Amino acid sequence: MKKKIYSLVVFVLAAFLLVSCSLPPTHPVTRQELMRSRVYNKYIIHESPEELLYALNTRGEIIIEGNRNIPGRDFPVYIKLMATTEGIHLNEYDR
Repeated sequence: MKKKIYSLVVFVLAAFLLVSCSLPPTHPVTRQELMRSRVYNKYIIHESPEELLYALNTRGEIIIEGNRNIPGRDFPVYIKLMATTEGIHLNEYDR
């Protein structure tokens, strides 16, 4: 009985981990789509567009450090970029 419960818990945990992993997008994100999201106008980001495209096309989502692009002010944020079928979605979180 304990073996069945143990194997069931391991199976549920493994299934949960497989479902929760991020997947690459169904069609690759292009540089034009990245620039259309205006991420480089809204934020100051030190990574190049090629680095962001590689990460988005292999993992499907990335979290990068940046600052809001407000002259004279410094607002550090984390920026989450997600590649979806509708395009790139941006979420920002305070650091």
